[in-house]
Amino acid sequence: MTQFILMDIEGTTTSIAFVHEVLFPYASQHLEAFVKEHQTDKKVQAELDAVKATVLSERGVEIDNAMAIQKLLDWIAADRKHTALKTLQGYLWRFGYESGEYQGHIYPDVVPAMLRWKAAGVKMGIYSSGSVEAQQLLFGHSEAGDLRPYLSAYFDTKIGHKREVESYQTIQRQLNIPASSILFLSDIEAELDAARTAGFQTIQLVRPGTAASTKHPTVTSFAELPR
Repeated sequence: MTQFILMDIEGTTTSIAFVHEVLFPYASQHLEAFVKEHQTDKKVQAELDAVKATVLSERGVEIDNAMAIQKLLDWIAADRKHTALKTLQGYLWRFGYESGEYQGHIYPDVVPAMLRWKAAGVKMGIYSSGSVEAQQLLFGHSEAGDLRPYLSAYFDTKIGHKREVESYQTIQRQLNIPASSILFLSDIEAELDAARTAGFQTIQLVRPGTAASTKHPTVTSFAELPR
């Protein structure tokens, strides 16, 4: 019996186009000014230090704040899943959501499924490479309204990367629910592979542009998921 449904965002609950055509350009446009203005903030400086540590580890080069900002912009263009970048993007996107410049895209088939699961007593949560703050902003300021009351847990790459089995094992321990009672929904086969190895149930969402898996059950809409 499924007790918990863990959902990816990009390509699963939310259009990839929204992320790449709205959120990423907004971050690219505003990141440099935001970080320069807030670099004395301990939270922001901690993320800059994480960028510097990564560059030192990967390239053996020490960089300053200005170079770290440029590296962040490079990572946005390359869609690198770096925790420091995702955290800073979350800080930036808060202003965009709260000012009404955009709302979080949610596929129209998602909310009816969430209503069914909530009525059935099934809990729901999110596991995305975007920061927990970014996740909560998207669902809190979605086109369908504030969906946060339906979600009881959020996980990002601070828990581990999404293609690593250990990440799902950690999530299972934190949820304190048998792995076999957790259903993971994602569009990415490698993520589903890791979740299945950890004992989770898995289903792939095949949205426009997604290559269908041959190893996992597939659906094209949340309306096709188990009730």
